[in-house]
Amino acid sequence: MIKFIRMWMVSILVVAGLSACGQAEGGNSSSETNSNEETQQETQQETQEKVQVTISKNNGEETIEEKELSIEAGQTVFEIMDENFKLETDKSGGFITAVEGVKAKEEDKMAWFYSVNGKEAEVGAKEYELQPGDTISFDMHSWE
Repeated sequence: MIKFIRMWMVSILVVAGLSACGQAEGGNSSSETNSNEETQQETQQETQEKVQVTISKNNGEETIEEKELSIEAGQTVFEIMDENFKLETDKSGGFITAVEGVKAKEEDKMAWFYSVNGKEAEVGAKEYELQPGDTISFDMHSWE
């Protein structure tokens, strides 16, 4: 019986000792703090590696779709559009004629135009490399 009580007391002391060793002052261990900092940095990095894309008609009067999309370094407007939206192009493949089934009709003098960060693009969508945080607007409107 005495042997049993000793074993029980030793077990309680070992458990209490291990519990006390597992806690740092303030309730946070340094590994928890580092983990929280890494998570915050990853969240900020994820936010920074995204772009906002808006598909619309008539100079933004009618929104067709809006998406926040992840990008990779060197990715172009055309690549991000082609990967995330249903596109149709002319025979050369360089001029977008329809987005999400909405076709720009030449007889109506309509076309798809895009801007990045509020500025109309001066190069084709296959040439414009995106930067994290860019806002892309693809709008179908009259070219007149």
